[in-house]
Amino acid sequence: QVQLVESGGGLVQAGGSLRLSCAASGRTFSSYAMGWFRQAPGKVREFVATINWRGRGTYYADSVTGRFTISRDNAKNTLYLQMNSLKPEDTAIYYCAGARAATMTSLEDAYNYWGQGTQVTVSS
Repeated sequence: QVQLVESGGGLVQAGGSLRLSCAASGRTFSSYAMGWFRQAPGKVREFVATINWRGRGTYYADSVTGRFTISRDNAKNTLYLQMNSLKPEDTAIYYCAGARAATMTSLEDAYNYWGQGTQVTVSS
């Protein structure tokens, strides 16, 4: 059974940084693309960032480009999201997701495994 467990969320002031981690188990982590999504209160879940199976291709939502960096360590079966210059509008529950294929994608339907989420709160 595939498990994705996020960690690293918390409360931070605007302009600060956080690093999210996602520990994966249950399938060959290195064979699949991974992604981060987020859901703010009262809003639908939205795409944040994705990375291909080897970690050599990445893609970001416009709202986080230049501030967030997605990366992965296939030897440790772990996905990361480095978040810098955080803004109050980044406040959300952040979800790690595992894709059905190796190619990175921003499409939520392309992901079939999801973590439980970790709360990120940015105060102004």
